[in-house]
Amino acid sequence: MDLLVIPYPLIDPVALAIGPVSIRWYGLAYMAGILLGWLYARRLVSRPDLWGGKSPLTISQADDFLLWITLGIVVGGRVGFVLFYEPSYFWANPIEIPAVWNGGMSFHGGLLGVALAVYLFARANGINALSLGDIASAATPFGLFFGRIANFINSEVVGRVSDVPWAMVFPGAGPEPRHPSQLYEATLEGLVLFIILRIATHRYKALTRPGTVFGLFLVFYGIFRSLVEFVREPHAGHPMDVDGLTPGIVYSVPMILIGAWLIWRARRRPALA
Repeated sequence: MDLLVIPYPLIDPVALAIGPVSIRWYGLAYMAGILLGWLYARRLVSRPDLWGGKSPLTISQADDFLLWITLGIVVGGRVGFVLFYEPSYFWANPIEIPAVWNGGMSFHGGLLGVALAVYLFARANGINALSLGDIASAATPFGLFFGRIANFINSEVVGRVSDVPWAMVFPGAGPEPRHPSQLYEATLEGLVLFIILRIATHRYKALTRPGTVFGLFLVFYGIFRSLVEFVREPHAGHPMDVDGLTPGIVYSVPMILIGAWLIWRARRRPALA
């Protein structure tokens, strides 16, 4: 191995095994992201100064929403992966569809699942759907960060072959060193995106204009994901891998456009008071 290549830190995907029962880091990562996001959402709801007055939902409603958004993430993420990335494989192996513990979740599918959960919960509880979407968006970077760390531990969605000094040889991805693209995404989609949204909510009071935080999330996630796609290994055999395009870029472009429209729309409407 090239001496300049950073050794991949082999981590057992199973965090804890008790007899036939095993707990994987993948599941723990999703649990950590969801729980931290929920706690952060509760904090936002409890700050009337961020809303220019009373929050559009109560802490009790935020607690109830936890189950809805968890179902949206898990079901949407898995169905999205099955339909957007590996439809032929799962058509031939339908018994593998529920096996989320083996990896294979689509962010864009999870986004659609969460959007549906937001709409249905808001409608059922008489809440402004855009404000609820803002809260969900502000809390989502926690899940994105831990989800990408789980991808790294599972040695999945690896980067392209590279000679950068921090390249790694990932198990199951051949002998060539590759970009640790999962760590790039954890940094951009998790840490940097959280900071951007935090500044928007706390410094610029973006929560007073429903849809702004949701729009910022869509725009910056779409940009960050598209940038990382240039160093991330393309999905083999996918019809959208054409002339530099990848499925991740193709699916992110509508996000950026919709996000920009939400921000424009929010700026044209009066702020909450």
